[in-house]
Amino acid sequence: MRIITADEVAASLVWPALVERLATTFREGVESPPRHHHAMQRRDGEATMLLMPAWEPDGYIGVKMVNVFPQNADHGLPAIAGVYLLCEGAHGRPLACLDGSELTRRRTAAASALAARSLAREDAGTLLVVGTGKLAPMVIEAHAAVRPIQRVRIWGRHSEKAEHLAAAYADRFETEAVADLEAATREADLISCVTLSTAPLIRGEWLSPGTHLDLIGAFRPDMRETDADCLARSEVFVDTYAGAKGEAGDILQAIDEGAFAFDDIRAELAEVLKGERPGRSSPEAITLFKSVGASLEDLAAAIEVWEQQEAGG
Repeated sequence: MRIITADEVAASLVWPALVERLATTFREGVESPPRHHHAMQRRDGEATMLLMPAWEPDGYIGVKMVNVFPQNADHGLPAIAGVYLLCEGAHGRPLACLDGSELTRRRTAAASALAARSLAREDAGTLLVVGTGKLAPMVIEAHAAVRPIQRVRIWGRHSEKAEHLAAAYADRFETEAVADLEAATREADLISCVTLSTAPLIRGEWLSPGTHLDLIGAFRPDMRETDADCLARSEVFVDTYAGAKGEAGDILQAIDEGAFAFDDIRAELAEVLKGERPGRSSPEAITLFKSVGASLEDLAAAIEVWEQQEAGG
């Protein structure tokens, strides 16, 4: 069995190819049971273990184990760590163990970029990134691969991290670390939230017509990055209905507050990609994509890495 490092995963997942691999997998589908979600009480706070299996009917088999430790930020460590085990489908033999953290970051950002390719306005040029963790640079690169991003604004609870990220991309975009989240929200064409927040950061009243709102970070029912008004004002799309119903705190809490209903969701991503349901209804519409992650995304990304490595790419 081959060990594939984080650097090898990153080198193998070129954004346009990864986005296309995900698009194909969403359209064709794989077997992907609901992920196993286990809370772990630790001395320094709660952590989460996620187990995410998926398999093709006559092809690859895979499973990811991810540990989420929000308190790692206090120690200067990434909040997410994990591994991915990829097996061949004919006899179930393990092929490779891949760095799961890099795989997760890249497939998560690519899935949002895939959604933005269908839902964001084609002329979306200003991106606001809310959050400064390991996912933040990934969403900048992924969204820039599908939309003509020229300006990148970055907001974070720690201003020095936002300034560092803005400086890192200043040679490619017009970048700025912002302190006024409301003003930056009102000016953005595309907003990508990549936090582990349990309280609303983006307010619906701040959203301008034509905005696309991408919600990635909150993956538990008790987490949220938006208030209920964001849901009420938007055409809402999700990565999968099952994930949204079980784990999407932004949606579930808006429902509990009486501002939204599950049936108000316009479509899951596969339906939009297959042309079964429409995407954005007009240039003035506000669209919202809520993702909690799907195991089919991990399998698709792992297959892309394996086949690129086998081809010597």
